[in-house]
Amino acid sequence: MMLNDLELRLDDLNLNNLKLYQFKSGYCFTSDSVLLANFIKAKKNDICVEIGTGSGIISVLVSYKLNPKKIYAFDIQHDYAELAKKNIEFNKINNIEIIESKIQDYKNFIDFNVDVIFCNPPYFKNKTCKQSENESIAICKHEKYLPLDELLNCVTKMLKFKGKFYLVYPASRICELIFQLKQKNLEPKKLFFAQPNINKEANTVYIECVKGGKEGVKILPTLVTNSLKGDYVQTIQKLYRDRG
Repeated sequence: MMLNDLELRLDDLNLNNLKLYQFKSGYCFTSDSVLLANFIKAKKNDICVEIGTGSGIISVLVSYKLNPKKIYAFDIQHDYAELAKKNIEFNKINNIEIIESKIQDYKNFIDFNVDVIFCNPPYFKNKTCKQSENESIAICKHEKYLPLDELLNCVTKMLKFKGKFYLVYPASRICELIFQLKQKNLEPKKLFFAQPNINKEANTVYIECVKGGKEGVKILPTLVTNSLKGDYVQTIQKLYRDRG
């Protein structure tokens, strides 16, 4: 696939003139990515890793809001890696490096422990529900190449002691997620649920973990993302506009 104007659209993030190219017929970012980016905490001298960057939206927002020393953003798909590179160059960002590789091969690119890792991973177990006929979208949504246990194995090996890991995951899989996090010495410290509107159940959970952290988790207030009309509530709109 060639990156040309016929295949791409340019979206305004309404944040200091940041704009993002996305594939018109591919997987596009949602409010999940914006919420996760605003949940992440990183210091100026931190080295960060994003697993599965897609268009680069989360790394772009983290770079703008927190300005860590370096972000290594991995993606297994060539087209999305090239798209993320285009977005980094377009927005003139110099602290993000896009790496086209599966995260399981991280040692080929990173030979040190990192401070912060963040990820909006595939939500669905492979072959548990009907997959998109678009292979690139199926890879983004299903654990075809990145099962949860492999993801967390990589995270705990890459993180330094007391390093932080942030992810968003389906609320329906929270028991499985927390069980595996604790097995990998990734202790949940903060979490909150998000629900589409006040009449629907929470469908996602956002978690901050600390490698080697003490037990004890802070449950933050649930976030309602949309009004009953389907519009983003003011809290979500504000996240697109303001610094974290």
